[in-house]
Amino acid sequence: MEKLLLATNNRDKVKELKVLLSGIPLEIVIPRDMGLELDSKEDGATFRENAVIKAISGVRASGLLTLADDSGLGVEALRGEPGVRSARYAGENASNEERIGLLLSRMKEIPRDKRQAAFQCVIALAKPDGTVKTFTGACRGIIAFEPVGTEGFGYDPVFFIPELGKTMAELNMDEKNRISHRAKAVLKAKRWILKNYGVSAGERQILL
Repeated sequence: MEKLLLATNNRDKVKELKVLLSGIPLEIVIPRDMGLELDSKEDGATFRENAVIKAISGVRASGLLTLADDSGLGVEALRGEPGVRSARYAGENASNEERIGLLLSRMKEIPRDKRQAAFQCVIALAKPDGTVKTFTGACRGIIAFEPVGTEGFGYDPVFFIPELGKTMAELNMDEKNRISHRAKAVLKAKRWILKNYGVSAGERQILL
């Protein structure tokens, strides 16, 4: 069976991606499985640029079809922050709690009707022949005044989804994978993989 490299060792992200990619005719591996240390500087100005950087780093190191994502939170009242710096918002080695704390401190004077935000995700698929495909997804909500929920990771506890009446961190995996930015982008990538790696149209309908 051919392999698909996920260009991340982030345990939470790997778990989520494996669920979303279930049914593809490829064995999913991560850099740690291959004994690889990916050297990809996320210095792009956009999510797409960073996703492509990581995917190309993975395919060059492994010779395998590589999937990488770059995603983050953009808050309208903060002019799009934290944006591409979402994971580094409070410093390179900051915890999720520290990043959330900094975000909430910067929004403490912003009223509920001005707290609109969106999660964005770009998935990049890099092939050994040098071609790269990208797929996008977004999820809109508002920033809560305090963290609620224990599921998910990152900014999920403060990302409130009005139509569901819950934060992202209050959703179980199935609920999150119906509406999240990453799920939307990965579904598009999954369709491309199923179309290009030997799965019939009938099988694709079943797997999706």
